[in-house]
Amino acid sequence: MSSKAKRFWTPGPVIVGAGPSGLAAAACLKERGVPSLIIEKESCLASLWKLKIYDHLQLHLPKQFCQLPYVPFPREYPAYPSGQQFITYMEAYANHFEIEPLLGQEVQWAKYDAAMGHWRVKTHEYEFMCRWLIVATGENEVPVLPKIPGISEFRGRLLHTSTYKNGVEFRASKVLVVGCGNSGMEISFDLCKNGAQVSLVVRDKVHILPKKILGRSSFAISVWLLKWFPVDVVDRFLLFCSRLVLGDTKQIGIQRPKMGPLQWKNSVGKTPVLDDGAFAKIKSGEIKVVPGIQKFTAKGAEFVNRTVKEFDSIILATGYRSNVSSWLKEASLFNQKNNNNPQDSYPKNWKGKNGVYSVGFARQGLLGISMDAHKVADDIASQWNSETRHLWLDS
Repeated sequence: MSSKAKRFWTPGPVIVGAGPSGLAAAACLKERGVPSLIIEKESCLASLWKLKIYDHLQLHLPKQFCQLPYVPFPREYPAYPSGQQFITYMEAYANHFEIEPLLGQEVQWAKYDAAMGHWRVKTHEYEFMCRWLIVATGENEVPVLPKIPGISEFRGRLLHTSTYKNGVEFRASKVLVVGCGNSGMEISFDLCKNGAQVSLVVRDKVHILPKKILGRSSFAISVWLLKWFPVDVVDRFLLFCSRLVLGDTKQIGIQRPKMGPLQWKNSVGKTPVLDDGAFAKIKSGEIKVVPGIQKFTAKGAEFVNRTVKEFDSIILATGYRSNVSSWLKEASLFNQKNNNNPQDSYPKNWKGKNGVYSVGFARQGLLGISMDAHKVADDIASQWNSETRHLWLDS
């Protein structure tokens, strides 16, 4: 292999990322007769799911809202498939559409060549030139590690949820979970079931909703109600049901935002927690709610209310972020000021200038991925039919 990267012209789009977003985009393009090339930095497809999820993870929404375009989940799958079942589904999906990503190719940079009218996408080994570029690396690319004073002084075990697998190894130990989103709540519940003494940091206001209302998915009910009623009416219904099922969250130290859960999601981008058992443990005192952290200490943490507690382990359930702007040299679609996400919010998040697109950045979960993939494929296919270039360069 020479030091100079091999250069190739790809007649269809180059898709960066071989997770659900990249697979959905490639499948939608193929259904429209447009070839594509997926490049992926890891050695496997769906790397976030294969390498960074915890053992007991289940999809938060019913499977009909999580399937990728054209291929439903197997009938025998439960209403809420496990993480491993979703991985199996994605592998079968790639086989069904004969999608073969080019693995182990991390993008160093991608920039638009205005003189030539195409994109240049550089990995350590190759340089690809293409008319269209689809960013499908997703919102959850890089773990977020908070900058809390004293974090380097803690002598116990410190890890991010991306490396957490199960609660068995934390049995009988004191564990602090930092972050009360869906992952933080689910991991706290798993730790509690496995005999750990769990404290959960609840720093900000958060909406907690029952996963099911009268035996039906609260999300599915919301989707149905939104066809007939405005968002504020549906929000009031969800909060009423939540109070009936869960009770008043304020009494156990969890404040709700003034804005309703759906409005909050649309405005701030924060997903309400869909409770699957953790809240009952909080009410019983088995999971203890603690306020924000003032600083870490060698043996634990000091909180904003000046209390100090000792812990054996600290788990950061602080989420992920995108890193697109570190390699995409183009400012019309993504920027750092918006946390490396598209500048325009849903539903205008999927298209930039000069043939750059995004799939999976709508903050609408797996359902949003499918919507993005169809839009992007439709737009590219309309151009493909009129200006297809069949040229292969190798220099």
